Amino acid sequence: MPEIPPEESLIEYPSDFPIKVMGKSRPDLAQVLTEIVKQFDPDFDPATVEMRPSRNGNYIGLTFTVRATSREQLDALYRALHGHEMVSMVL
Repeated sequence: MPEIPPEESLIEYPSDFPIKVMGKSRPDLAQVLTEIVKQFDPDFDPATVEMRPSRNGNYIGLTFTVRATSREQLDALYRALHGHEMVSMVL
């Protein structure tokens, strides 16, 4: 992925940045994904995770608002979440 100069970025760092994750509904989904998020944002507060079950309860949407410090941090976090077997989608 090509490097984007800071002056061309649409995100000003550091900033709070929401990441939405969708996965099959499992009792440990939020806990497992929170541990991944904490690897990239050690100060992340798990109490701030927003959870929304799907209409039929088969999936759950999670929103993690992380403290983004760089594009590299966000890219690595997206890759880690997207690559996890419990995750269906990351936005």
